[in-house]
Amino acid sequence: MRRLLPVTDQTLGTDREWNLDELADAYAYPEETGGSATPWLRANMVSSLDGAAQHDGRSQPLSCSADMRIFGTLRGLADAVVVGAETVRQEGYRPARARDAFAARRLAAGQGPAPAIAVVSASLGLDFSLPLFTEPLVPTVVLTGAQAPAERVRAARAAGVDVVVAGDGPGVDPSRALVALADRGLVRLLTEGGPRLLGQFVASGTLDEFCLTLSPTMTAGDAQRIAGGPAVAVPEQFALVGLLEEAGFLFTRYRRI
Repeated sequence: MRRLLPVTDQTLGTDREWNLDELADAYAYPEETGGSATPWLRANMVSSLDGAAQHDGRSQPLSCSADMRIFGTLRGLADAVVVGAETVRQEGYRPARARDAFAARRLAAGQGPAPAIAVVSASLGLDFSLPLFTEPLVPTVVLTGAQAPAERVRAARAAGVDVVVAGDGPGVDPSRALVALADRGLVRLLTEGGPRLLGQFVASGTLDEFCLTLSPTMTAGDAQRIAGGPAVAVPEQFALVGLLEEAGFLFTRYRRI
């Protein structure tokens, strides 16, 4: 792996596999985030060269080993992973696991052994018997709206799920969801999509940072983009703050201006 931006002694000519400590340093949350009640939301997505977010309904065919190391690092740094219900179903989400490589960092930052998984779902159409809900190291959170079906709310709570109402209607208000998580001490936030959820965060102006893996693949077809939903009135500007490369994959990091 080579660092192309920012320019350091690891820039160019350093084509080797980075260890997890180096990746954690490269993707560290802003220092002020840990001591703040204000959440910092970063997204992590992968895209093919022709703009596909998935192939055959899953993101894994676009990925690589380096992408998965970064994926694990971003999880290892987060207080919570925010994900849409459809992505939970399609990708077969399981609880985040504790990893020895991040244990000291998490302890020093006052974090639990692993990030919580926070699932955004209006209908609560989820299987609460799955390990994501029955076997997490940190209780799984479900974010929903005030009009969520009462029987599904009861089923979730009976399974030990922390159900959080973060919207007055059937859906979730992105800003309220982030505040609700911050109220639980979960301020270093990571969203892994899916595209509809990412689109909601973009439209609400709540996305602080975007980590995009550009995969050197072409899929054609009619796969989803990495962000969906209604367009914003004015495109939001982000600045490129980090760029890594390995085996033709580009690992970009942008921050909102």
